[in-house]
Amino acid sequence: MSPISEAELLAKVPSQNYINGQWVNSSSGATLEVIDPATGKVLKNIADATPEDGIRALDAAVAAQDSWAATPPRVRSDLLRKAFDLVQERKDEFALLMSIEMGKPLAEAVGEVNYGAEFLRWFSEEAV
Repeated sequence: MSPISEAELLAKVPSQNYINGQWVNSSSGATLEVIDPATGKVLKNIADATPEDGIRALDAAVAAQDSWAATPPRVRSDLLRKAFDLVQERKDEFALLMSIEMGKPLAEAVGEVNYGAEFLRWFSEEAV
């Protein structure tokens, strides 16, 4: 992977909520400033989800549950494994984003991305 600048990475980060397969603004229209703890500067404005947005997201998950439950275990396993592979492909981006957003040392952020991704791999194997 070629190095990506902070500005390029932040431009790729969605600023909306992902609900029912779509990127949407907060139902209130409010946004939240994400602040760089090192500089105090605003990194990005993102949708500030409301309780109603959370309910919409939960309703969408409930609506999808039956079809997900009917998905064969091997297919679920393959999807989770693909998610693991994608996180690994982009781990440097995720780590840089964590470092920018939280002030976490980059090496520690890489470790955290790897640790979190292992849950995807573990459950991909458990699914079958």
